[in-house]
Amino acid sequence: MRARHRERHRTERIGWLRATVLGANDGIISTASLLLGVAAADATHSNVLLAGIAGLVAGAMSMAAGEYVSVQSQADTEEADLALERKELISDPSGEHKELAGLYVDRGLDPPLAKQVAGQLMAHDAIGAHARDELGISEHFRARPIQAALASAGSFTVGAAMPLLTATIVPETSLIPVVSGTSLVFLTLLGGLAARAGGASIMTGAMRVTLWGALAMGLTAGIGALFGTMA
Repeated sequence: MRARHRERHRTERIGWLRATVLGANDGIISTASLLLGVAAADATHSNVLLAGIAGLVAGAMSMAAGEYVSVQSQADTEEADLALERKELISDPSGEHKELAGLYVDRGLDPPLAKQVAGQLMAHDAIGAHARDELGISEHFRARPIQAALASAGSFTVGAAMPLLTATIVPETSLIPVVSGTSLVFLTLLGGLAARAGGASIMTGAMRVTLWGALAMGLTAGIGALFGTMA
């Protein structure tokens, strides 16, 4: 018996990859920017670290809550559509068969073959066939709120810990250049890794994340310096 060929596509990673990259990127940028903004306002080293810790905790909880609510809304919509589809399969199975066959005709199958394929798929798993081919819902891409929330919160914490640990180690006089420099390095690595995992250009991914991170940190540091001068 010939072994079944199983391909692994990068699109299967899109759920957790999106949440993880978003969390880590936000953790590095927001925490580094917060540290630089407070430091530029001539705050003490301990106050800078306190602001960073507060930002880490608040940011992780915000990411978890926001991601859960967003993805749960998607999951609720999917469940509502599936419930409606189940009712239609019970009340009008022949109509649903014609609808599914029509989709296959639109994709290039001859009408007789489309009817045969639709009949066999509905006999095997009617709701699964309609969910996948009519609604665009598949097991790989189903909304998973808990997974998304944990991935976002965890990756945010890891990302935020990088500039925070750097600020803890370096002396106060070197905090701004060292935190900004190392954070840009972290962002470059993150962008490159995310691009590689997604099958995109590593250079493009790294430069995209680094550019926006540098802009955010520069603006925040400038605002902190401005208010520090005014104080």
